[in-house]
Amino acid sequence: MADTSPAARLVAAAFTDLPGWADDDHTAAYAAFRRSSVRLGDKVPTAKALGPDGAALAQKGRLALALGDLDAAAARAFFETHFRPFRIEPLVGEGFVTGFYEPEVEARRQPSLAFPVPLLAPPDGLRELTDGDDRRNLDPTLTWALEDGRGRLAACPDRGAIMAGVLDGRARPVAYVKNAVEAFFIHVQGAARLRLPDGSLMRVTFAAKSGHPYFSVARLMLERGVVASPAEATADALRAWLDGLDPRERRAALARNRSYIFFREAAVADLTLGPIAAAGVPLTPGRSLAVDRSLITFHAPVFVEADLATGSFRRLMVAQDTGSAIVGPARGDIFFGSGDAAFALAARVRDPARFTLLVPRED
Repeated sequence: MADTSPAARLVAAAFTDLPGWADDDHTAAYAAFRRSSVRLGDKVPTAKALGPDGAALAQKGRLALALGDLDAAAARAFFETHFRPFRIEPLVGEGFVTGFYEPEVEARRQPSLAFPVPLLAPPDGLRELTDGDDRRNLDPTLTWALEDGRGRLAACPDRGAIMAGVLDGRARPVAYVKNAVEAFFIHVQGAARLRLPDGSLMRVTFAAKSGHPYFSVARLMLERGVVASPAEATADALRAWLDGLDPRERRAALARNRSYIFFREAAVADLTLGPIAAAGVPLTPGRSLAVDRSLITFHAPVFVEADLATGSFRRLMVAQDTGSAIVGPARGDIFFGSGDAAFALAARVRDPARFTLLVPRED
């Protein structure tokens, strides 16, 4: 496969070159790919700079659906027969992996003293910008903006302004949570399961965003000497630090990330799966990978090698999500599942990694 990206090169490999390939649970990887295959049947993805070709992926998806469930040996044979492995070698820097999860928290549909912080639906007119939009009056870094119905665009307020109430009456609250830190982590993850007083679960998932550039609030811990290195700026350390700030300082820290996420309500159809992600597929714990959507085609299988705090991670995953902080050809974010146990797994993942893209073979 030709190298089409200035950010990395693809180097042909063999499956026998991949440490841990033979020991992986290929049945689990195949099940995640079959979930992508349903979506591939509805919509062929656009091929990205590193590929692979969306139509070729869709053809393999049709084959997986036709084959049905497979045992471990047959699932491994499916990937080895119908795909070729290519190492992703970045031209600058090294591969890096983090973890994400779906928070599960108590919530209410109406505000109260105990549940004062809203999760908001998008205000009317908020949409993603396209290449054909007139951006003369907009900051060039914006990716979303507010349209007034007559084609005129304006910047959406940023996180600090929204937290101060600038959208009160314009953006409908979907639900309310206990505090701003809890809401912030839901924003960063892009979805959450919410436990309601009657024992039922509702899910909120990404609907839109303010369009302002993402800023990692964890960087503030480095700037202020709270931690000594980026490796120490983990999600659990960030949460503890934010919880310990006085309210005014906490608000200022959170406002440094001008990007703000808006939500919509979604069903919790299967407790074993996560929310429906950017690729239109429900996330599979330990098998769904968020990638840079400008470089990697959605639904592509990707083999990930990393040494995590919890042990060796050698696993075939599927590119089914993306995120504002996931930038670069050898950059991935592993979905660990929902709730506190998943947070414990995801929170400390900030590790070097190697990525191998599986490219469909020509039949």
